[in-house]
Amino acid sequence: MSEAFLEIRGLSKRFGDQVILDAIDMDIPLESHTTVIGKSGIGKSVLLKCLSGLMTPESGTVRFSHSNQAVPQCAYMFQQNALFDSLTVFENVALPLREKERISKVALAEKVNDLLEQLELVDAASKYPAEISGGMQKRVALARALITSPEIILFDEPTTGLDPQRKFGVFDMIRDYRKRFGFTVLMVSHDVPEVFGITDQVAWLDAGRIAYWGPPQPLMESPPPELEGFLKPTLSTESSAV
Repeated sequence: MSEAFLEIRGLSKRFGDQVILDAIDMDIPLESHTTVIGKSGIGKSVLLKCLSGLMTPESGTVRFSHSNQAVPQCAYMFQQNALFDSLTVFENVALPLREKERISKVALAEKVNDLLEQLELVDAASKYPAEISGGMQKRVALARALITSPEIILFDEPTTGLDPQRKFGVFDMIRDYRKRFGFTVLMVSHDVPEVFGITDQVAWLDAGRIAYWGPPQPLMESPPPELEGFLKPTLSTESSAV
């Protein structure tokens, strides 16, 4: 495994007396895919929000190393895409550039159109989110995340509300574009074990701490006792649904 690109040390977050993150330590390798799993309400999304700056942790450090940029670009892809209904696909994708960079209209249009072409969204450029499919909305949200050339993208439950076929389509999209654009992925997902097929390492979050950190295969073959109660019912449910 390569050296850590993102180093998280002692990250802690609480709401009142409730401890959500209890001195979390994680090393995220460059251009890898890490998936955070765990029960609902355990703090998975809180972790992403602390890393992105949407929430402020009580303590801990987040450090980027081996970055190609003075200030590494970090993009956040929300559960429900968070597209603006009043903006076209083009305008949604262009928004981060207009907010963060001083760029001419010509250069902005060129960059947005190039990305739309790569993600096969050119025909939807002038449409509004309500006029395109759910799967296409996911691609628009990813295009908006990619437009600032981020080194890491935080995905918060990217398959929420999708049927199994579209869910695997989103997984394929993330895997393929990670290889094409070379960004690092940190994802929160409840889709166990399906997400294991695209992730390099798994972080099991339980009671505010990382209970397991490593490749997904051992969890499938011989899960630790504390994870069996979480994994086995899920596997049984998935098998009966086939």
